[in-house]
Amino acid sequence: MARIYAVHRDPAEGALVMKLPRMEFGSHPACYVFFEAEGMILSALSGAHVTRLVAKGVAGENHYLVMERIAGPSLADAVRRAPCPPAEVACLIGAAALAVHAVHRQNVVHLDLKPEHILLREEGGEAVLIDFGLARHTQMPDLGGEEFAMPVGTGAYISPEQLAGIRSDPRSDIFALGVMAYQLATGKKPFGDPLSRSAMRRRLYLDPPPPRAIDAGLPGWLQEVILRCLEVRAEDRYATAAQLAHDLAFPDQIPLTARATRLRRRGWRSVLTRWLAARQARGEPTTPDRQLSRSPHLLVALDPDHVDESLARAMREAVIRALASEPGLRVTVMCVLRVELFGEDAAAEIAQAQHVDTLVAMRHWAAPLRLSALQLRFHVAEGTDPAVALLGYAQAHQVDRVVMGARGASRLRRFLGSVSSRVVAEAPCSVSVIRPSSR
Repeated sequence: MARIYAVHRDPAEGALVMKLPRMEFGSHPACYVFFEAEGMILSALSGAHVTRLVAKGVAGENHYLVMERIAGPSLADAVRRAPCPPAEVACLIGAAALAVHAVHRQNVVHLDLKPEHILLREEGGEAVLIDFGLARHTQMPDLGGEEFAMPVGTGAYISPEQLAGIRSDPRSDIFALGVMAYQLATGKKPFGDPLSRSAMRRRLYLDPPPPRAIDAGLPGWLQEVILRCLEVRAEDRYATAAQLAHDLAFPDQIPLTARATRLRRRGWRSVLTRWLAARQARGEPTTPDRQLSRSPHLLVALDPDHVDESLARAMREAVIRALASEPGLRVTVMCVLRVELFGEDAAAEIAQAQHVDTLVAMRHWAAPLRLSALQLRFHVAEGTDPAVALLGYAQAHQVDRVVMGARGASRLRRFLGSVSSRVVAEAPCSVSVIRPSSR
């Protein structure tokens, strides 16, 4: 649909590429429409997870976009050597999910995610999404949707809701991430390479073969993640790409369901139920901003060195209030253990004991909340500076809010600055500092 050239201008700008739509005789009109859509959307996007738009315009009869050139490999390079080890699958898809979440936060759904459209920066390893020609910015005109009545996308990766004409649901991109995770883990595409619309629509009622039916040695947590991403109903997938990335970063905490051990497709009753559901009208489609607002990530920071039952109760009440107004809230309870200087052997034993004791205490604190395993996670970090550990976690795992307790004042604390004041000042999200209740 386009031609891409390596170009140079100012050396300070680094390597660039120029993209031109195919406008010669016989080219499909979609080439120009999607090219215009990409230029419009790239102009509104920013951040390390998208290519920087340098210029766009018309030179003679040639429309063009000039963008930074990403020198690193694409996910397609990893797919070519699949099956990959589970840890590598988790790392690659986790990086891609963070990039997808960053785009969703800017009200854009990519709608054409595939290995060739995900690049990795040479420095840092962040994933970068490219080719936004089929994408939808929910606060801009949908050029592709207005011009073409048929669903648009790549047959192997297109989601069920796209086939139904819905182009605003961010969970469509999560479905495509599930297809790529399946490819990386097994070396096969879950739905093959269908070319016709009728062949694509089979995924509205047929499951793919479970990955462990192809590779029995695949860990259950990875199959759980992949099959959850590939659920037909968007409501049954991960609510956000950030939740997917978080689970892949901490696979030992993924709650396992029947998905994890399945070796066959679901039976004919499920197929019939889905087939009937596919023939019915769907509800109002969601958008990235709505979906993300329904599924925020709340980090509760507990202090393992400061046990105060009145403060613990006040913090639980704050979480309960948040859950009442936002039922889709996902909660991570976190403690930071200070690293002490012991002998090497003693340090390992002491650290293990502290880790276990802290997890027990965290679970005890969270028990009255009565949260499901899907809503609740625990994380024990180690470090010499709790504020740095909390801020690093909030930044890396897309935390939307932090709840933490306030401790009593002292001259030393006023001089050095408290952990809570530093988190409030530097956190990339809102922070609530809770004081002990008076009762």
